Amino acid sequence: MKNLNKIKQEYLAVLKQLKQVEQSLDWEEFGKLNKQKEAYASLIQKQDDLEKINSQLAEAEKILTTEKDIQLVALAQEEKDNLLKQKQKLEKEIEKGLKEISGEGEEPNAIIAEIRAGAGGEEAALFASALFNMYSKYAESQGWEVKLLDQNQTEIGGFKEVIFQVTGDGAFSKMKNEAGVHRVQRIPTTEKAGRIHTSTASVAVLPKPSKSQIQIKPDEIQIDTYKSSGAGGQNVNKRETAIRITHLPTGLVVTSQTERNQLQNKENALSILQARLLERQIEEQAQKQGSTRKDQIGQAMRAEKIRTYNFPQNRITDHRIKKTWHNLEQIMAGDLNDIVNELEKNC
Repeated sequence: MKNLNKIKQEYLAVLKQLKQVEQSLDWEEFGKLNKQKEAYASLIQKQDDLEKINSQLAEAEKILTTEKDIQLVALAQEEKDNLLKQKQKLEKEIEKGLKEISGEGEEPNAIIAEIRAGAGGEEAALFASALFNMYSKYAESQGWEVKLLDQNQTEIGGFKEVIFQVTGDGAFSKMKNEAGVHRVQRIPTTEKAGRIHTSTASVAVLPKPSKSQIQIKPDEIQIDTYKSSGAGGQNVNKRETAIRITHLPTGLVVTSQTERNQLQNKENALSILQARLLERQIEEQAQKQGSTRKDQIGQAMRAEKIRTYNFPQNRITDHRIKKTWHNLEQIMAGDLNDIVNELEKNC
């Protein structure tokens, strides 16, 4: 648990941010910070109350161990019992407050998802494309908005990598369990002998941070422009509209080339960078948690898998919950509700 001095320091930092945002007239951000300020103030008051209760408990305990008068001992015991109930209630409220100010209390409604082809060459890239289509259709069925942020497409329509944003109620809670290595077993269209090939694609799901969560200073980034490329790496734009951003303090590099102008690609790249910086921050705060991209993706090898898509047998098996579905075509068309619901209950 954070100590009171640390909480007060963070509270003062929020007050300082509030003044800056008020001058910039960003009222949406002002509202968020004001809510954060109230949460800190409430938490500080509760921790002050907890310290008083602990002091009163010490006095009651002293009476119980030294006093010989039966009536005084009975009163002290009654006081101690009441104080312990108050303390238990306060500790729960403080724990809830700490989660609220750290962003753990409520899950974000926007995510950055990354799909990368793993083992299997062109077939893996085609599978990555199929997963992107599956998630896009699922998002559409949920009334969510999907925005393509970056892609690296192959000549026959696969994706070596595709990064996209999903925004809508419940997006993170429903999509977070898709993170990991997905394995496909099927006969590629290019396979003449009819042999089943095994390929993999990896999925990472990152919460999209708010502006106040991750702030990037202009002098912390280097922005480069280059010509956007299409399938197979061919240049498709005479102007340099693609953006590459390097975060100098960490060395993180992100790109975006999906839009036709630099400004939109820059915004997309910054969104990706903010998500990765938040992920790094969470990883540093809780290294024991297995929610980082490294754990989600692993090395994208055939042996590591969370789910198998077996086309010849028309089945999908999720290995974490040891459950199989036999409506593969329907699921690949975006009907993920049964899988998502099972994972929410069991993961």
